[in-house]
Amino acid sequence: MATALKIEPDVTFIEHVMKSGGGELKKCYQCATCSTVCSLSMDDAPFPRGQILKAQWGMKEQVLSDPAIWLCHNCGDCNVNCPRGARPGDIIGALRQAAIEQFAVPRFMGALAGSLRGLAVLLLLPVLLFLAVALWAPKPAAPGRLEFAAVFPIGVLEPLFFAVCGLAALAFASSMARFVRALRVSGATGPILPGLIPALREIAAHSRFSKCGRGGSRRLGHLLVFWGFLGLALVGTAVGVATMGGWLSTPLALTNPLKVFANVCAAVILAGCITLLVWRATDPDAANTYFDWLFLLTLTGVALTGSGSELLRLAGAAGAMYAVYFVHLVLVFALLLYAPYSKFAHLVSRTVAMAATARKS
Repeated sequence: MATALKIEPDVTFIEHVMKSGGGELKKCYQCATCSTVCSLSMDDAPFPRGQILKAQWGMKEQVLSDPAIWLCHNCGDCNVNCPRGARPGDIIGALRQAAIEQFAVPRFMGALAGSLRGLAVLLLLPVLLFLAVALWAPKPAAPGRLEFAAVFPIGVLEPLFFAVCGLAALAFASSMARFVRALRVSGATGPILPGLIPALREIAAHSRFSKCGRGGSRRLGHLLVFWGFLGLALVGTAVGVATMGGWLSTPLALTNPLKVFANVCAAVILAGCITLLVWRATDPDAANTYFDWLFLLTLTGVALTGSGSELLRLAGAAGAMYAVYFVHLVLVFALLLYAPYSKFAHLVSRTVAMAATARKS
């Protein structure tokens, strides 16, 4: 005799998904149009219909450990074609946010980063920290030229940001360990390591964006942000290590190759951010949740304040320069330390999910 499957719906989870951007969840009547029109959906493991059904039933553990929620690239094809206006792409976006919160280490940080109410708390730490650095950190002897280190000493900032990156890396590793365990328990994936190199190649080229019917400017914007940020991270690390080791002094001359490369990377990031902001602001089928906007606006702010503070230094506007640089430091701190709990985590989670499902793609 067949045994009926007993499901205990997690009503709180359903409400959370709806409040996080999946507000039309209950409109879905499982017609499968979304899976049919999606160019990324796989024949042997289609999405997003099944994942939306699990969300409707409140099957929290099952849907958040489903790698398919990370394979969607939010092109909006399903939103456009859904006959009920259920906006499946928005629901998948809300599920990804819930997954980040579920696997976050520590877990309360995921909840803070996922809500507008938590923003003030998250920004308070770097604001107080850099105020303390500006007011009380030992300052170098009066420099012969205007430079940021006169108020924000390099000897304090470099170790601080290396520590921040270390904490973020540890949090990422811990949350991904939770995610991988959940994937294995779900039984929906294969070995991850064999699929990692192909997944990284796909991420580097953002090739799946080109398969989306409405990928267009989104692929360009994501590519610019990805490679610009990677380049800036590499040059920032190199300059930081060299500065701490005493092999390099700052500020670098405008003609210094490292400075030129950093400025080009900042311009590339800004171009990518503007491309994505325009897309989000003009496309009615784009997923426009707080979670999406916060990351993009933070990254845009980092690029603008970094370039702006440099231009103000060259112009000799000391007061404005230090104020803008203070905002820059706060935003960089928030971007890096809270990366495992923001949309930044998409990059890592999507890579793991793509590697885990490589045999099916």
